[in-house]
Amino acid sequence: MRKPSLRAYRIVSLFLLGCLLFNYPVLALFNVGASAAGVPVLYVYIFIAWGAVIALAAIVMESGN
Repeated sequence: MRKPSLRAYRIVSLFLLGCLLFNYPVLALFNVGASAAGVPVLYVYIFIAWGAVIALAAIVMESGN
């Protein structure tokens, strides 16, 4: 049986981070009546977190390990 690579551990960690970022308690922190540049704070948070998860996935997949 092959030993899992470091990349596999990073991908699983990234999945768990994504689950944490898009779960109810964290989303409830940003569900307020305020807006940033005319956009609700919740929407700004979702798109920034989504972009961060995608960027981290690209970094992990492009790394040599």
